[in-house]
Amino acid sequence: MQAKIDRDGQEKHYGEDPGHTARKEADVRHNLPYAAPDQVIGLLGGSFDPPHAGHQHISREALRRFGLDRVWWLVSPGNPLKARGPAPLERRVAAARALVRHPRIQITDIEARIGTRYTAETLQAMMRLYPRVRFVWLMGADNLAQFHRWDQWEWIMDNVPVGVLARPGDRLSARRSRAAAHYARWRIPGRWSQMLGHASTPAWCFVNVPMLDISSTEIRASGRWG
Repeated sequence: MQAKIDRDGQEKHYGEDPGHTARKEADVRHNLPYAAPDQVIGLLGGSFDPPHAGHQHISREALRRFGLDRVWWLVSPGNPLKARGPAPLERRVAAARALVRHPRIQITDIEARIGTRYTAETLQAMMRLYPRVRFVWLMGADNLAQFHRWDQWEWIMDNVPVGVLARPGDRLSARRSRAAAHYARWRIPGRWSQMLGHASTPAWCFVNVPMLDISSTEIRASGRWG
């Protein structure tokens, strides 16, 4: 059993073997979202605990700025070894679907269906399941700042275009991050952000976007997501 760091910044302990994951992929292949060949789909992963208007906002910005055909939310399962995990997956997925009314934003629980927990493993599975689709990994600048701590972070950068959406306050630390420095030569300027989905990897793009002043943490603290 291993301890790894992923997009929530927490250590995760899992020991699931690759054969089990492959069997799960085969079982759920016909129940996954449809994607046409050559589409460019942005993947926004997170706990969405709870989903809110800020998630919608960055999804719309990603559609516009990176020239995406679709954005899929990957609502992640909880960590069973954590004493206090997120709300049940079914509740978070239902809340996200009730919130989102955009025809090009789709809510998914793909990670639970195929049995992956780390971003790199999820992306590897997605590329096997959708070999003719172009995926773009979407994340905030706060995640870029500690991206080098993620499991297989270099594989992600080497194989999947990455779109970074920066809000005020996160930009400096992200620009000075280890990942940004290591992959500086492959950064696409913001004015060419629409090229990201069709760029050869490694490729990443950093764009500044206005952010809504709302967070899942604040909503939970207020008791509105009890």
